[in-house]
Amino acid sequence: MRHPILVPLGLAAVLALAACDKEIDKDAVDRKLQDINVIDESDLNEVMLSSSDPNESVNYFQRATKSKPERVDLQRGLALSLIRAKRPTEAVAVWKRVIELEGATDDDKVELADAYIRNDQWDMAEETLNAIPPTHETFKRYRLEAMIADANKDWKKADSFYETAVGLTTQPAGVMNNWGYSKLTRGDYPGAEKLFVQAIRQDSALFTAKNNLVLARGAQGQYTLPVVPMTQKERAELLYTLGLSAVKRGDPETGKGLFRDAIETHPQYFEAAVRSLRALEENVAN
Repeated sequence: MRHPILVPLGLAAVLALAACDKEIDKDAVDRKLQDINVIDESDLNEVMLSSSDPNESVNYFQRATKSKPERVDLQRGLALSLIRAKRPTEAVAVWKRVIELEGATDDDKVELADAYIRNDQWDMAEETLNAIPPTHETFKRYRLEAMIADANKDWKKADSFYETAVGLTTQPAGVMNNWGYSKLTRGDYPGAEKLFVQAIRQDSALFTAKNNLVLARGAQGQYTLPVVPMTQKERAELLYTLGLSAVKRGDPETGKGLFRDAIETHPQYFEAAVRSLRALEENVAN
């Protein structure tokens, strides 16, 4: 006779336990969903930072920071997007906000210095870098330090910073090109030529280094193209650069010959070389 009583009681206990399990499961699910949302948002932030349209990225982070202004990662994303969109004045303002937020790092201060340089505020960039502990040794920090030393015409310090920066990256072509250009502006043409060659060895597609190499050779009166990888279009453009160098050095006849070579080399109509050649020929005629 006890069975009818025990069964309902047992069933109630099972149902109660099942209800507890459901509550536990619901909490666990909520936590999992929150984790997924955080991961998804993080992924979306990364996608937007690499968006092909930097202004679209700016709009995304502007909306995000409006609702969560205290989030350092979102403010950082906005600042980086503004730099990509070539809006350095706005980027400076945002980076200044970033470094005041919890979670800001010395890297953020380096980025602020970079934004100052892009906004032509060299003194502020130097002041910002000087406030960063010397123990914070990164490629970007030393590259910016080198650029500032260049601007101050402190060549010894610039060379030291460039050398350190080269040693802190696995892709030194860009900084080697900058270092070479620094030597080019100082009139150290052999030193510049050596660095441009090294930059091209690191990145054979870096056309600016090829063009700078030709400028360094032209400044020394060397009007033959260097033996470096180049396309037909690049060859024509480099011949044109050599022609300009020759004219600048007071050798218009060599310049005309190089302009003609550039026109013949280019697979299409090389308008700039044609104009320069015509100007030289008209000048001689007059």
